[in-house]
Amino acid sequence: MPLPTIVTPTYELELPSTGKPIKYRPFLVKEEKLLVLALETEDTKEISNAIKTVLKNCIQTKSIKVETLPTFDIEYLFLNIRGKSVGEQIEVNLIAPDDGETSVSVSIDIDDIKVQRSEEHTNKIKLDDNLMMEMKYPSLDQFIKSNFDFSGDVGLDQSFDLISSCIDKIYNEEEVWVAADVTKKELVDFLEQMNSIQFKEIEKFFETMPKLSHKITFTNPKTKVESTVVLEGLSSFFA
Repeated sequence: MPLPTIVTPTYELELPSTGKPIKYRPFLVKEEKLLVLALETEDTKEISNAIKTVLKNCIQTKSIKVETLPTFDIEYLFLNIRGKSVGEQIEVNLIAPDDGETSVSVSIDIDDIKVQRSEEHTNKIKLDDNLMMEMKYPSLDQFIKSNFDFSGDVGLDQSFDLISSCIDKIYNEEEVWVAADVTKKELVDFLEQMNSIQFKEIEKFFETMPKLSHKITFTNPKTKVESTVVLEGLSSFFA
């Protein structure tokens, strides 16, 4: 007689980018093992493949394409999937700001961690009186690079790679240039023509875009000083 099948529960959350509901299930043991083995290799390609596989398996809503989701959607999803898989409390070790050395363990409820939005944020950038640029959010590959890249090599070339990959279109009243229709070199050349004021507007897009964020207040057990820190990005919640 065959062994019984274990029923896996299904949960629902709203995607921060659209507010649309999405159904998902927790990691299975075999999927958690796949992630752990990939992380141990410290190989970005292996980690990328593992995360894509696990997210695609866990997301139950068929219309969702993981590769096209914004970084902050993926972070929020990954956090909640992990929470339903291994427990909804996360223990993080924080360094007390008042002395810069005391490590304090703090427990955070995953349900309290949200994607925060800035009122200053816009994806439309005015370059001059005639020319506009519309941006799109970093996707799965950038999420992996930001959270699981062990090379530590983040130079100017990589910054231009990121920015050029997030340009959706450039347009004026007469014409539209879709980024997907031009080469990466053409986009980088276009960025290099900008002055510092124009480039700061692009930097502002990344600085103010929605992000996984949570404010924590805790007390240094040695000095009894209370401090507040803000954790941002998925990697901060697994420290």
